[in-house]
Parts: sequence; structure tokens; C-alpha cells
Amino acid sequence: MSTARTVATAARVLRQLRHDPRSIALMLLVPVLMLVLLRHVFDGNPRTFNGIGASLLGIFPLITMFLITSIATLRERTSGTLERLLAMPLGKGDLIAGYALAFGAMAVIQSLLATGVALWVLGLDVVGSPWLLLLVALLDALLGTALGLFVSAFAASEFQAVQFMPAVIFPQLLLCGLFAARDTMQPVLEAISNVLPMSYAVDGMNQVLAHADMTADFVRDAGIVAGCALLVLTLGAATLRRRTP
Repeated sequence: MSTARTVATAARVLRQLRHDPRSIALMLLVPVLMLVLLRHVFDGNPRTFNGIGASLLGIFPLITMFLITSIATLRERTSGTLERLLAMPLGKGDLIAGYALAFGAMAVIQSLLATGVALWVLGLDVVGSPWLLLLVALLDALLGTALGLFVSAFAASEFQAVQFMPAVIFPQLLLCGLFAARDTMQPVLEAISNVLPMSYAVDGMNQVLAHADMTADFVRDAGIVAGCALLVLTLGAATLRRRTP
């Protein structure tokens, strides 16, 4: 890998995103709008919003970054851009790291926006530090970016990339502990939830929600989410195809 080539790839992706206002709106505004909608859904019961708002603050960025990254990467493959880039002295690691850097920069802005609106506009009440909440939201967005890069290698069209969402995201959403505590699930489902990264993203948010100081469980949860993102990025580089089918 080359730092110069990685940075150049990230700069190219960001230039392309600048000319795609719909993708920018999806990344930056949709998580905020979903949180606003959720707050008004539970307008008569703010305690319910406090209970699940922090978890969804991490889940919404993960989902949007997954969609945007998988579709954007696949668009480059189907248009032939990816094949031309890999014909140059550009390694797979440079390409994946460049994409991760570019979308990671967008994830930082997205997480700042969503966290700021949730805490200071919608009144989300958390016991812990807002910076820890922001950290988990950012890690979730980076995980969504990594998952999007990974699944794009197995899709032949943008429609197929979207079809991966029920297989990759929905099971994690159902088993992450948002709808029912994981320790109350059937043993098989609990075992599956224990290996899904979104479970630890939700656990990390709940730690910030309930504890004033950084706990050992929070460190574990954040480390697992970050490790999963790094692992998936590595798998994405290994499975990236040089030729467009």
C-alpha cells in the first residue's frame, strides 16, 4: 500500500461525491430526519425515546453508509472505472483504504450532525459523555462503510447491492437487542447475536446512556466494533475483483 495513492483515491471519491447531492443528502440528512421523526413518534413518552434513541443513533448511520458505499463502489465497477484504476499501479489495499478514508470523512460529519441534533435539539438524555456517544456513532458508520465495500464485491448490479441489505443488515437489526434483551432470546439466537457487530454497537450506546464514566464494557464494545470494521475492510480488499463481469 502507498499513502500517496490511498490519499489520491480518497480525494477522487470525494470529488465525485461533491457532484452527487442526492448521495450527500442521504448520508448527512436521512439519519437526522429519522431521529427527528422518532422523537415525534414518542412525543408523549420521552422516556421511550431516551431508551432507544441512543441505539438508533448508531444504527441509522450504519445503514445509510452501507447503502451509499455498496452502490457507489458497484457503480465504479459496472462503469469500468474500477477496472481501469486497477490496471494502473494501484493495489487493492490502496483502493479499499482510499474509499474507506473518503467515506470515513463523510461518516465523521454525519455522526457529528446526528449526535448534535439528538443531544441538543431533540433532548436525548444520556448520563455519559457526548463524546463517547459520538465515538460509537462514528464507529458504526465506519462499520457500515466496511460492510458496503465488502458486499459490493459480490453484486453484479446496484439492485443486487440493495438486495444484500436484508441478508446483512436486517438479521443484525432484529438480534442486536433493540427489540428484546439478548439474554432473553432463544439460546441459538443469543449465540448468533453474540457474534454480530451491531449487537456491540447497541451495547456501547447503552453503556453511555447508563454510566457517567467510561466502563470496561464500553471499551470492549467499541473495540469489537472497530475490529470488525477493520476485518471486513481487509476481507473487502482480498475479495475485490480486478475485472468487471
